[in-house]
Amino acid sequence: MGAVDVWAQETTERFMQAPWLETLLRWTGQTERRPTSAETTVRAMDKAGVDVALMSAWCGPTGWLVSNDEVAAAMARHPGRLAGLASVDLNDPMRAVREIRKRAAEGFVGVRVVPWLWDAPPNDRRYYPIYVACIEAGVPFCTQIGHTGPLCRSEPGRPIPYLDDVLLDFPELVVVGGHVGFPWMDEVLSLARKYPNFHIDTSAYTVHRLPPQLVEFMRGAGRTRVLFGTNWPMLSPAQCLEQLDDLGLDDEARRLFLEGNARRIFRLDGMREGG
Repeated sequence: MGAVDVWAQETTERFMQAPWLETLLRWTGQTERRPTSAETTVRAMDKAGVDVALMSAWCGPTGWLVSNDEVAAAMARHPGRLAGLASVDLNDPMRAVREIRKRAAEGFVGVRVVPWLWDAPPNDRRYYPIYVACIEAGVPFCTQIGHTGPLCRSEPGRPIPYLDDVLLDFPELVVVGGHVGFPWMDEVLSLARKYPNFHIDTSAYTVHRLPPQLVEFMRGAGRTRVLFGTNWPMLSPAQCLEQLDDLGLDDEARRLFLEGNARRIFRLDGMREGG
């Protein structure tokens, strides 16, 4: 059985020098601000039996930390292994819409905007053209939920009322909330039960640190709603999957968590399968 990592990035020098990264590097035990390459990413994937990783572009109010072109280049070097999540500039909505259309046509499988980076929750009016563009292009919108590791405000990652508003206004929009959503797990799970198009990914957590209520959800009614992710290179796939057996997932729930849900939601037909 293989796996799909739905949150990874090929970090650039620009990304690694961001001042807000200091606490995250300390938490994950990294002492050097060293950029990563697509080749390093694939080697880490192979070590843990990960078939496909979704590589995220990063755009913030100070500019591009990882550009869509850089993600496209990584995809081109490793077809079938690396897929792309585009990002956009919230302050330029028409260019953002055109960029989503362009990147979806090139094979990007989703769009990611990180709310804490903009200090703007998902119901900020600047997101709304992006949601329409995602629906029209048939790609999910990926966001971050929960507290922030970097030195930025956590409030934009609170699920209710911010994501609740979005999911009410855009019932066709497929949303993947990354980084689990702690400490607001009751809010996260209430949204997952309420909205069939809202999903959760486990990036930034090793599986043995997942909140118990989320693991219970994964074992039962939520088995089709939770996706595996790492936040590579802050955590490696091997680190995240250590103690996977301790989750107590049956064969179906395990397959759906590791790859089945991601392949369905991001339409990864034709991407490598089976490790």
